[in-house]
Amino acid sequence: MPANSKERLKAFAKRLLRPASAFPPKPRPLFWREWSIGIYQGSSPFCLASPDGVANPVLTREHVTDVSSLFVADPFMIQVDRQWHMFFEVWNERTKRGEIGLAISNDATVWTYKQIVLAEPFHLSYPYVFHWKNDHYMVPETFETNSIRLYRATRFPEKWSFVQTLIEGKPYVDSSLVFFNDRWWLFTGWGLPPYRADSLHLYFARNLPGPWKEHWKSPVITNNVQIARPAGRVLILDGKVIRYAQDCDGGYGLKVRAFEIPRLTPWWYRERERNESPVLKASGTGWNASGMHHIDPHHLDDGRWIASVDGQIASKISS
Repeated sequence: MPANSKERLKAFAKRLLRPASAFPPKPRPLFWREWSIGIYQGSSPFCLASPDGVANPVLTREHVTDVSSLFVADPFMIQVDRQWHMFFEVWNERTKRGEIGLAISNDATVWTYKQIVLAEPFHLSYPYVFHWKNDHYMVPETFETNSIRLYRATRFPEKWSFVQTLIEGKPYVDSSLVFFNDRWWLFTGWGLPPYRADSLHLYFARNLPGPWKEHWKSPVITNNVQIARPAGRVLILDGKVIRYAQDCDGGYGLKVRAFEIPRLTPWWYRERERNESPVLKASGTGWNASGMHHIDPHHLDDGRWIASVDGQIASKISS
C-alpha cells in the first residue's frame, strides 16, 4: 500500500475512535415546520374550505399562555352543553415533548385558549376525544410507551386520568376509534415514528376496555406512506365507515386523503378512495403553505359540516 494511502487510513481510523464529546454539535437548522390550527366548513366531510368570516388560523403557538410552545397541531373537537371544546397537541419547548392543550368556543370559530390538561413523562399528541356511556374518553398518541392508552375525564374538560392500556407491543401512532355494527374498531399506524408510518393496523373489540383482537387481514395497508397513517376522526356516513389518511409521500404531513370502507366485519375489509380525495392539501401561501395533515369533521344541525384542521409553514428560527 502506498505511504500516502496508509496515512489516510490511519487518520480515518483515528477519527472513528474519537469520543462522542470530541465531535462538534450539529449546526442548528435555519428553518422548522410550524403547525397551527384552523377551522374549515363545507357541504360534506369531503368538501371543506376556509369560510368567510373566519380568521384562520384560529389557534397558534402564540395563544398558548401556560408553557412556551413551538407549535400546536392535531385538533379534536367535542360539543358539550352547547359549548365546543378543542383538544390538541402543544409542543412544550422546555420539556421537548408534546402535551395536550384545551381551547373553548361558543360557535366553533372564535377560540379561547385555556390550559394544558394532560402531560406525561413521555410524548403526547393526537388527542382522540369522544363520548361514550355518560363519560368522556381520550386516546392520545403515546408511541414512546409502545402502547395505546385510554384516559377518562374525571372532571371534564380539565382533568384526565389514565384508565388502562388497550393494546401494547409497538410504537403505535395516531390511533383512531369508532363504534360500528356493535363493535369498537381501532385504526392505528406503525412504522418508524414519529414521522414515518407506512402500515395501518386494525383491531376490534366488543367493549371499549377490550379484549382487543387484531383483524385477520391486519395490517390492512403495508409499505405505503401515502395512505397508511391515520389523519383524524373516523366517521360513519350513510352506513359506511370513512377514514382519513396522511399522505407523507415526499415529506411529512403534506395532505389528507379520504377512504370509504363499504364493508367492515371481523372477517372482511375493503376500502376505496373517495373521488374528492385529497380533501386537504398545502395552499402554497400563509399558515398552511407547506402542508396539512389532520381533520376532525362534525355535522351541524343546519346540515353544514365543520372541521378543525391543521397546517404547516416553514418558519425561520431566530438566533
